[in-house]
Amino acid sequence: MPAPDSPDQLCAALSHVRWLGGGSGAGKTAIAKRLAQTHGAHLYSSDDTMQDHAARCRAAICPRLDAFKRMNMDDRWVNRSPRDMLDSFHWFAGEGFELIVQDLLALPRNTPVIAEGFRLLPRLVAPLLSDGRHALWLLPTPAFRRQAFDARGSTWDIPNRTSDPERALANLLARDAMFTDRVQAECHQNDLFALAVDVASSEADLMRCVGERFFG
Repeated sequence: MPAPDSPDQLCAALSHVRWLGGGSGAGKTAIAKRLAQTHGAHLYSSDDTMQDHAARCRAAICPRLDAFKRMNMDDRWVNRSPRDMLDSFHWFAGEGFELIVQDLLALPRNTPVIAEGFRLLPRLVAPLLSDGRHALWLLPTPAFRRQAFDARGSTWDIPNRTSDPERALANLLARDAMFTDRVQAECHQNDLFALAVDVASSEADLMRCVGERFFG
């Protein structure tokens, strides 16, 4: 099938895609996996494509990524403010998003697709939607995010690779909280649905809410 050459054709070509984005640690992957199994959908994890997409992004198109690659771990996570980390992070700026769209267009269109990951930014997804019910963003509270990272055993994975793990962790958590706030603002600006996730939220309730929205 030829590549879509207009916004309307692109929306139509992606009408089988359900978009699940949000802040880190919100449970997107677990919910998407279970929904894909329940509804016979193909699961597309944008996290799993990051290494490939980073290798394919040219510096002229992805300048933030190019700068990030040249930093050491302390310059990435210790020596800058959380605000600078937020504003300069390539995936948060949408670099490489067109590669996600290319991947999705290459998948069969006769099967529903659940695309998930923090790279699915509301402002970038909005123009691709033929139905606003086909997108949802999960917004974890800081307490939920920390609980999720601790449960996964991943809290210190990045900080322990720096010279100051405590400061690196504090910077990362602050940056991620600001990113979640930015996602919430983008959802509001684009009239898209966002769902708060806190320590009282159960995976079953979240999956039910997302499933009803995506599949009626």
